Amino acid sequence: MIVTLANNQDAVEIPGELEQILKQAMEAAARLEQIPERTEVDITIVDDAEIHELNRTYRGIDRPTDVLSFALDEGEEPEEEDDTAEHLLGGIVISAPRAVEQGNEFGHGLTREMTYLAVHGILHLLGYDHMEPEDKKVMRAHEEAIMRELDLAEEKFGG
Repeated sequence: MIVTLANNQDAVEIPGELEQILKQAMEAAARLEQIPERTEVDITIVDDAEIHELNRTYRGIDRPTDVLSFALDEGEEPEEEDDTAEHLLGGIVISAPRAVEQGNEFGHGLTREMTYLAVHGILHLLGYDHMEPEDKKVMRAHEEAIMRELDLAEEKFGG
């Protein structure tokens, strides 16, 4: 998997180690979800003001949120591509301040929270959802399987 990561905020320090874990999370998701190797996903870390604006513009919800996913081929038939062509799956936008707040609230810290948000985001890009109880159960199982690959599963943190 090709992962691009941009830190477009200065409210929260994002250590290089966390950036590497985010990339490893996308690679684990690619393995477990059988995503083709030449698939690209973009992760952008922003502040609350930026994610608030995106949430208002694209979802009609006038408040900040923790993560947004923007699928680039939602509802489209996949194009025939050769094995060397890159495919941009979409983008994941994460609020760093919300990740800090939620990591503290849940008692597992920034690294696990931000990684979880990235995993949650890529699963949305792949079509998973959590609006119905059964769908939520399936999505959570996939999230935890990926987090377990990184030794960041919920059970490790008392969840």
